[in-house]
Amino acid sequence: MDQHSLRPPKGAKRPSKRIGRGSGSGTGTYSGRGVKGQRARGKVRPGFEGGQIPMVRRLPRLRGFKNPTRIEFEAVNVSDLERKFEDGATVDAVTLAAARLIDGARAPFKVLGRGALSKALTVRAPRLSESAKHAITAAGGSFEELAPADRTPRNRIHRRTASAIVAPAPARAEA
Repeated sequence: MDQHSLRPPKGAKRPSKRIGRGSGSGTGTYSGRGVKGQRARGKVRPGFEGGQIPMVRRLPRLRGFKNPTRIEFEAVNVSDLERKFEDGATVDAVTLAAARLIDGARAPFKVLGRGALSKALTVRAPRLSESAKHAITAAGGSFEELAPADRTPRNRIHRRTASAIVAPAPARAEA
């Protein structure tokens, strides 16, 4: 079977309905619009509800500001590290994702100090709270604070800003 030989099944393609072509066509006289009324005489705009207050005006207006470039950090407490990891383990994004404490290895997270920690762990995280740092060092572990990756969504940045980020302006040569 070749692409040029493909045909729709019999009866699948119907001719378009010819509206307003005489009473013998079945769609003559009023052309399927009924007798009188607003929809028989002209178009009604989308969202029109017959004169009552439309749904768009009945609902409350949204207020506030939603920052499109905001980065939401997932919280991981030291009590979670105590529960999920063995003594001497290295805790990073990959191991946290494997332990299902964060959504994925690329998810930004912050280690917080709630709970107690008795195991010496090596923690590598983009953010750590001061209480988490104290709890890790008190248990005999160590921590490394990583620089968070740039997670700004490129499609949401204004064009001028994006072009400034991608290609900085060339320096002017002194004449």
